[in-house]
Amino acid sequence: GGAGLIKACVEQALVPCIQTGTGICHIYVDKDADLSMALRIVENAKMSRPSVCNAAEVCLVHRDVAKNFLPMLQKILCDPSREHPAKLLLDKEALSIIDGTPADENDFDTEFLDYILAVHVVSDVNEAISHIASHSTHHSESIITQNEQTEASLVLAVKWEFQHRSCTRAVQWGFVS
Repeated sequence: GGAGLIKACVEQALVPCIQTGTGICHIYVDKDADLSMALRIVENAKMSRPSVCNAAEVCLVHRDVAKNFLPMLQKILCDPSREHPAKLLLDKEALSIIDGTPADENDFDTEFLDYILAVHVVSDVNEAISHIASHSTHHSESIITQNEQTEASLVLAVKWEFQHRSCTRAVQWGFVS
């Protein structure tokens, strides 16, 4: 459930309980990703069950593939014939590629629990890592790439973060090659 349900359970519980927190979950589409596979993954991660804590809330797209990927993403997620078309909240660069609703900075720190996806175009994997470190709740993050160096960079970033942060739960990184 969302933050309200978690809070109510913790406050009303008569026995000790474990709380999972919120999930501002990211998917990073790397420049070396198979874009048709990436599209299916993002669609599933956002549209299959948008109200769960591990649903995608933010899609980061490498600048080198944004012009190809974002129109495909918009076409499939925002199709008016869908029972629930998605709303895309787009950063300035994404807005220069496709039409949509401008995102504000708070949109990248929001667990929507709805058919809403914030989209941010990044210049490289380091910017993606920085964005995730700043905006994620460290619930579940995914990278879509076919580049082993990109995978290795993200694994090292996660290891560094755990060594320098007090965390009580694990980050799940999904690597799709």
